[in-house]
Amino acid sequence: MDMKQQLDEAVAAEKLLPSARDNILGWTESGVLPAWAMESIGELASGGHWGELNDRFYKALEFGTGGMRSRTVGNVVTEAERGGKGGKETPAHAAVGTACLNDFNVVRATIGLFRYCERHLKEAFGRAETPRLVIAHDVRHFSRHFCELTASTWTRLGGYAMIFGGPRSTPQLSFAVRRNRATAGIVITASHNPPHDNGFKVYFEDGGQVVYPHAEGIIHEVYRVKFGEIAKHLEVDTASVVTLPESEDKAYIEVLSENFIDREVIGRAKPKIVFSAIHGTGAVSVPGVLEAVGVDAVYVEEQMKADPNFSTVKSPNPENAEALSMGIEKAKSGGADVIMATDPDADRMGVAVRDEDGEMVLLTGNMIGSIMADYRIRRLKEQGVLPKNGTSRAALIKTFVTTPLQAAIAEKNGLKIIDTLTGFKWIGEKLGIYERELKEALMKESGLALDYDACTPEARRELLLKHSTYYVFGGEESYGYLASDRVRDKDANAAILMFAEVAAWLKDAGRTFIDYLDEIYLRYGYYLESLVNIYYEGAAGSEKIRRILESYRESPPATLAGFAVTDFKDFGKETFEDADGKEIPKQDFYFLDLDNGYQFAVRGSGTEPKIKFYLFAREDVSEPVALDGAKETAKENLSKLAKAIEDDARQRAEG
Repeated sequence: MDMKQQLDEAVAAEKLLPSARDNILGWTESGVLPAWAMESIGELASGGHWGELNDRFYKALEFGTGGMRSRTVGNVVTEAERGGKGGKETPAHAAVGTACLNDFNVVRATIGLFRYCERHLKEAFGRAETPRLVIAHDVRHFSRHFCELTASTWTRLGGYAMIFGGPRSTPQLSFAVRRNRATAGIVITASHNPPHDNGFKVYFEDGGQVVYPHAEGIIHEVYRVKFGEIAKHLEVDTASVVTLPESEDKAYIEVLSENFIDREVIGRAKPKIVFSAIHGTGAVSVPGVLEAVGVDAVYVEEQMKADPNFSTVKSPNPENAEALSMGIEKAKSGGADVIMATDPDADRMGVAVRDEDGEMVLLTGNMIGSIMADYRIRRLKEQGVLPKNGTSRAALIKTFVTTPLQAAIAEKNGLKIIDTLTGFKWIGEKLGIYERELKEALMKESGLALDYDACTPEARRELLLKHSTYYVFGGEESYGYLASDRVRDKDANAAILMFAEVAAWLKDAGRTFIDYLDEIYLRYGYYLESLVNIYYEGAAGSEKIRRILESYRESPPATLAGFAVTDFKDFGKETFEDADGKEIPKQDFYFLDLDNGYQFAVRGSGTEPKIKFYLFAREDVSEPVALDGAKETAKENLSKLAKAIEDDARQRAEG
């Protein structure tokens, strides 16, 4: 029985989706697939692995506004993917499939990106220019291979490609794009996703993730690439690829030091810190940075080793207590003040601190961001950098789904608060806008063309406060933070330094992080957040997520857990502007207000097969004696609300 007949019979028996059948035939009849890929598909079909074929081929992998992320190791790994009989447990080839991240989809995306960059440069300069690309990668399966494959494709097309000698973090890639005046950047990573995933994340010449209009232009070019164009790029040739020197690392470490407000407090208080890289790229930069500023950290040595399987944890996500458990044990035995950990590409940081009983407790991303926001504003005012009463020329930027506490902190301190859509790319975009505003103002006023990155931090800050907007701090609830505008993505390496400074400041004053949080609550109100994740895997799961999102738009809930919905904002249909008057892009994202002052938001994850509900509680409190009661009330109400939201969503998923 030939392949087509097998597939047709599986479709007739409702074992295989028609879309999967069409995509399989599109690839197998193209003449592009190498022998191992053809054998892999044949193995899955002859073995009756129709669910696996559905998951691999039910759709074409979408090149979204940030790039691509998907499985690169199949749930069922074929003998052909292992490299033949007796092949190693780690596959020799990435999973074949239109919906998987593999050589075919990586090459296609690289060709599309190159063509867009080539056209962009010609339009900008009026002549042909060589597109320059920097590529970084994490420690995941196929990360180095995809990095070299991308660089090989780029140079074969006529571009100039630069790579690092080994794994590097996502924020360092952002910095390297600016430092090397590249046209674009790519980081091969799936952040904190499971070990079987990988991704292809795109940055543009400003060092930020691509946004409109470049994102849409790149997507258009990627989808124009014909599958037959891929074949000649599948063999890797790095002869013309440039490997970046060690000076790149030194330059990045110098930029990290710009995040300090008070260097002296570190040496004075000497906080005891435990650090874990959770097998990722944090092991590259963090030890050197901590040593450079005089922090004598203790490392979770087992987790400082690169490991694509992240074998000491269930999930390499620093927001999970289990991922920090080894570090917490080391902190307990060594009497450390704080344990900090970074995810595989070192753009997110998780933290555990000692409570009033001396136990290590995990802080949420909202708590960590709020602590650093309040600390930085407070200390910058003490130093006279920010006026005592604040200024609208300074801003705190956060995503809509990040705690409203940070908005309260900014507003009470007289700073501008900017809310963005979910994703740090929108914060990076605002930094680019503020940079352009400054350059345009100086050109108009004095005819000077400013070299932004050549300015000292102090000079940039003074100029931004006078002519544009000075970025004080920004972050998102999912454990991402940034304070230096020379990096345009969340930076866990920098966050480690900033949080170590806060730890030193508190230790110097004989206080704990829990004390500090309570002080913040008493000043701004008590805020508590909760997150409901509902996972739906594969093709069938994707349809359920779509049904939930569509039903919210068509028929939003009127009441939940006894609370009435008083306002429903649909960011996909309505038009909203941020505090700068900039229109917020349309997105399937909903924000609901309840009659008790609580709120919640709804969105589908852009990186994982799940739908997310963000819950926000606020209780007024001004006296210390009332704080415990406010905490308990918020906890109980959020628990009831979370259950009601999840029950309602699961009903909507079934249609």
